[in-house]
Amino acid sequence: MAQSPFLFCFTAFVALAVSFFPLAFSRSLSEGTHSFLDVSASLKQAHAVLNFDPEKLKPLDQHEELQPQSFANSSSFVVQLHPRNSLYKTSHKDYKSLVLSRLERDSARVKSLTTELQLALSGLKKSDLEPMEAEVLPESLSTPIVSGTSQGSGEYFSRVGVGHPAKPFYMVLDTGSDLNWLQCKPCTDCYQQSDPIFDPSSSSSYEALSCTSPQCGSLDVSGCRAEKCLYQVSYGDGSFTVGDFVTETLSFWNSGGVSKVALGCGHDNEGLFVGAAGLLGLGGGSLSLPSQIKASSFSYCLVDRDSGRSSTLEFNSAPPADSVSTALLRNRKIGTFYYVGLTGMSVGGQPLSIPSSVFQMDASGNGGIIVDSGTAITRLQTQAYNALRDAFVQLTRHLPTTSGVALFDTCYDLSSMRSVRVPTVSFRFSDDKTLLLPAKNYLIPVDSSGTFCFAFAPTTSSLSIIGNVQQQGTRVSFDLANSRVGFSPNKC
Repeated sequence: MAQSPFLFCFTAFVALAVSFFPLAFSRSLSEGTHSFLDVSASLKQAHAVLNFDPEKLKPLDQHEELQPQSFANSSSFVVQLHPRNSLYKTSHKDYKSLVLSRLERDSARVKSLTTELQLALSGLKKSDLEPMEAEVLPESLSTPIVSGTSQGSGEYFSRVGVGHPAKPFYMVLDTGSDLNWLQCKPCTDCYQQSDPIFDPSSSSSYEALSCTSPQCGSLDVSGCRAEKCLYQVSYGDGSFTVGDFVTETLSFWNSGGVSKVALGCGHDNEGLFVGAAGLLGLGGGSLSLPSQIKASSFSYCLVDRDSGRSSTLEFNSAPPADSVSTALLRNRKIGTFYYVGLTGMSVGGQPLSIPSSVFQMDASGNGGIIVDSGTAITRLQTQAYNALRDAFVQLTRHLPTTSGVALFDTCYDLSSMRSVRVPTVSFRFSDDKTLLLPAKNYLIPVDSSGTFCFAFAPTTSSLSIIGNVQQQGTRVSFDLANSRVGFSPNKC
């Protein structure tokens, strides 16, 4: 069949354009301009989370017995990962009050991270502000919590065995902290947790660290009593944990175990991580779990926090082949945080007019953007946030708006809709790599009646944070050996 002159000319134009502008065409085709949000499914999940009963899960005492096995640093191992609400039944009667509570916890979390950075940039250590005196009881070192609403700032849990014989505990996953710790008997003050409190006397592998040990010397705040090391960690929201610094065996289900992991055995713990036994520090410092086990990499995939499903935390596993990867950067002033090479953002397939310097860390350690598992909502410097929000608003004029909620200033009334078409939102990394976010990762319900808000927020801090709402459904891989971080959608 003869080709029409119009079709021939159009085809020739496209071929010519692609040959001259291949990056522009591939970018627009890969990013797309619009996505669809399943409003009905999101609201159904919001209703379900209030009625979810963790007691219907496999009882804790029926979990398979954990036994330490030989562990090679080159081998990979896996532990289950759960959202907070699948383990800790909410006391909230409606979804909006649950969301408001989460956002308050999240603000406390962000305050904690920015306080940590400010101390590091000023050249101070926490020990300069909170000296521990020798021969004092741990309980005398505690500080009051700011408010009860800041409790439970961790959102995702891993199941880990502690001691020998191993007992299973739910521990909060935290890339923004280094120290591993759990609540221990005897308790001066312990918050509510799902598992029984760990009893050191029941473990043959429990061993106190001396005050002269390298691990004790690596603590920000340490003390000494009867020649045994004491630790204290205070978070930016006023929460804290205080106790003995010890080594223990950690077990990872059928993947094996590792002995002599330094961790805090907390006898006085207030205000943080209600529901969990303690915390797995996955940061970049010397006391973090990846550093202690000399992991070459680790990755996690965060399921939707309202789904009730679980995923995995993996060590030494190869990243998925389809990862969008970028440089993993470090701040010489603070080794804990994982910075990434973000260069910009797009809305509806169009790059925003944001100077790349907004996302870059300067020579003094200010600025930059980190990936954090414990922060929920992505925080951007005001200039970047305003550009992102304004572009999104411009392309959603067809949606009915409603008043803001808490830290969200851009919200919509989608109560009469089952599905909506919204502009795409993308992160743009160095090497011209783009990560396209699913619509449910940036337009989220804040009540069960159909109010959805744009899930980003501005910050006056120099530090920007990619939060876990934007990470949901994506396997985030930290290649520590090669200083790369990768994002692989739909790998939970």
